Amino acid sequence: MARSSHTEFPPPALISTTDALNALCARMHQEAFVTVDTEFMRERTYWPELCLVQIAGEHEVAVIDAEAEGIDLSALGNLFADEAVIKVFHAARQDIEIFVLRFGDVPRPMFDTQVAAMVAGFGDQVGYDALVSALTGGSIDKAHRFSDWSARPLSPAQIAYAAADVTHLRDVYLRLSQRLEKENRLTWVAEEMAILNNPATYRTDPDTAWERLRPRTSNRRLLYCLKEVAAWREREAQRVNIPRQRLIKDEALLEIAATAPSNAEALTRVRGITKGFAEGRSGTALLEVLATVRNVADADLPPPSAPRDSARPSAALVSLLKVLLATKAEQHHVAPRLVASSDDIDRLALEDNPEVPALSGWRREVYGNDALALKQGQIALGVDGRRVKLIAV
Repeated sequence: MARSSHTEFPPPALISTTDALNALCARMHQEAFVTVDTEFMRERTYWPELCLVQIAGEHEVAVIDAEAEGIDLSALGNLFADEAVIKVFHAARQDIEIFVLRFGDVPRPMFDTQVAAMVAGFGDQVGYDALVSALTGGSIDKAHRFSDWSARPLSPAQIAYAAADVTHLRDVYLRLSQRLEKENRLTWVAEEMAILNNPATYRTDPDTAWERLRPRTSNRRLLYCLKEVAAWREREAQRVNIPRQRLIKDEALLEIAATAPSNAEALTRVRGITKGFAEGRSGTALLEVLATVRNVADADLPPPSAPRDSARPSAALVSLLKVLLATKAEQHHVAPRLVASSDDIDRLALEDNPEVPALSGWRREVYGNDALALKQGQIALGVDGRRVKLIAV
């Protein structure tokens, strides 16, 4: 069972050599859990540039300089693979992406306090500052939030700022764990961690990159062209390590898919495409992709996607299901968005028994069964003073 005592830490240690890191990780292997955070830069690169890794155990906190000359982070990878030590993060997705790229897998086992806070009723995607304040009474110094973490040397104030996140996180984890254990909800958190625990969550598939552009067309050739040039942009951005939008903006990519320019001069007519780009290595490669697309016969184009169900759910029924969701979330002290998404509710309103998360696991117990009962006229909603209540019909 988690203890909920405040831990006093000595000043953070700055780890900048492999030997010091190996010794730190050897000590951390003896912990029941460690809290972890990172500082990274990504404004100018496709791949996140890991600058610092902060780790706290029960009695010590360290800031690891991931850019220190000659440092080998292998010991950190071994610690993250140690199933006997829980790795605690807050809003872990970006941090985990870095570690999957670096070590090939997610840290195991893992606990995300943002997910746990939603299960515990702190609202949708509660901020770390608010969670620290609510659970510990502490506050986060924001002075160095926008530091250039790749610049060296690091100032003592930067090191202290970076370390503070993981020291507060210990108390947040202990208090959340105690609360969720008391309410028998730790299994709920484990269910929610399934996506974060899957390494595939953090790997971009270039062949699906076009989907985020949400094209409003059914033109098969345009869609095929968009799919191919979006996949090329993703791979090229990875190769040259710059953000995809810096390589070619979405608006320009959509225009390229629509016009399919056949030479560098035509390519430069697209807004945002320079002559240097069009005539350079990247532009030449893009024109080759476009040439390949043009050579595909109409009969060989991928078939159109299956049309989506155009039926619209009853707005009144959707509203009732949302009221029920808010009522059940309030009753169980859990974030509504964690229980059911807007798509879940629309499908519940349209279909008799849809395959949606709201109808599986703990969500079904909290909300799904009552949602089906409401649709079937077995219960109704009423008001009891200042609260909505369920009434058996």
